[in-house]
Amino acid sequence: MAVSAQTPNQAAWPELPLDAWQDTYDTLHMWTQIVGKVRLALSPRVNHWWEVPLYVNARGLTTSAIPYRDGIFEVQFDFIEHTLTIQSSWGASKSLALKPQTVADFYAEFMSALRSLGIAVKIWTMPVEIPNPVRFESDTQHASYDPEYAHRLWQILILCDTVFKKFRAGFIGKDSPVHFFWGSFDIAVTRFSGRRAPEKPESDPITREAYSHEVISAGFWPGGGEVKGPAFYAYAAPEPTGFAQQSVQPQAAFYHPQLREFLLMYDDVRRSASPRETLLSFLQSTYEAGANLAHWDRKELERV
Repeated sequence: MAVSAQTPNQAAWPELPLDAWQDTYDTLHMWTQIVGKVRLALSPRVNHWWEVPLYVNARGLTTSAIPYRDGIFEVQFDFIEHTLTIQSSWGASKSLALKPQTVADFYAEFMSALRSLGIAVKIWTMPVEIPNPVRFESDTQHASYDPEYAHRLWQILILCDTVFKKFRAGFIGKDSPVHFFWGSFDIAVTRFSGRRAPEKPESDPITREAYSHEVISAGFWPGGGEVKGPAFYAYAAPEPTGFAQQSVQPQAAFYHPQLREFLLMYDDVRRSASPRETLLSFLQSTYEAGANLAHWDRKELERV
């Protein structure tokens, strides 16, 4: 589905019912993991795994520049023309169609395209952060791609990216970029108090690195498991005493005791009179709840 040229407008927040695109979601999740693992394999280690994510851009999702020998290359999911493009600083490029096909076929085609451009890379082919993972080269179960819903997801990510960046601008302490984690398939932004968190030696190395310092994080996720639709979330780690009992905005937001996160369902935002302001109120109120209870030095961390 190619989208014709249009002028910018005030975009509506599109519907994204989980049941309607679950198969595409599951397949695209695996495809983004394959591409993301290439970035991970070739990029220098950055604090809190910031070398891992993808980023929203004007066509879809991109790895940004990946170093390779004396040059760079970039991989992009284009959700307008529905192609996967690989572009390099040495002029070579490759384009693959995004279409219904198995994860195994996508993996084989993508790795072959990299080799044709002179890029040699080996990745760990086991998916992460999902139940019952199947290696990419053996996954013939996930094979769906609905371009309409891929495009809707991207449109929502654009809107989230814009609002998250506005929220991020009010903080002058350490904070993360707004980035899309392909493991959990969510877009997120994280603020740091500047203090180290209590060590958790029983945690796995990924978790220990991600939560080595006190954070308050918020993001958007298409849903799954107990959460039956797309939702915004916010949490504090470590969670201060009393966080779950805090009153946050808007009224539709609630604390999920199993996830230990505040949730605001996407449809409640989409249907509100001002989705951007509704989302900003959720981001700000959950941040304030965590920062006040954990005694963050807000005067030094926030822009006046």
